[in-house]
Amino acid sequence: MASLASLWRTTTGSNSNREEEQQSVDFWNAPERTGWLMKQGEYIKTWRRRWFVLKKGRLFWFKENYITRDSKPRGVIQVNTCLTVKGAEDVLNKQFAFELSTSRETMYFIADNDKEKEEWINSIGRSIVQHSRSVTESEVVDYDSQRPDQQ
Repeated sequence: MASLASLWRTTTGSNSNREEEQQSVDFWNAPERTGWLMKQGEYIKTWRRRWFVLKKGRLFWFKENYITRDSKPRGVIQVNTCLTVKGAEDVLNKQFAFELSTSRETMYFIADNDKEKEEWINSIGRSIVQHSRSVTESEVVDYDSQRPDQQ
């Protein structure tokens, strides 16, 4: 399992910091989704209950659920770097588990019940689609319209 420090660098870039994230997204005001999830600690791999906030393509987590402008996130993931979000009960052998994966890392979460798990998967999945870079016209290759000598 990858370290959260490594996931942090992968998802936010090595030069990003929490202050920049805090200033760029007003996570305390009208988030898209909030709730308690279990996640593993960065260095000591025990499961800890954290308050998660999904807002503007970023998934923040905090120690407490009372969030204000002055709250300091314990971490953040930019969902546009994520490839998949899916159930992971069989991987972890834990009920209500799901995973969030980038090209290099996978992070695991445990919800309180199946309904919460499905709602988080759906919310994060929608956010991945909304905030991922769209394919531009110049990036589309139409092999059917190329001349035979170009193929």
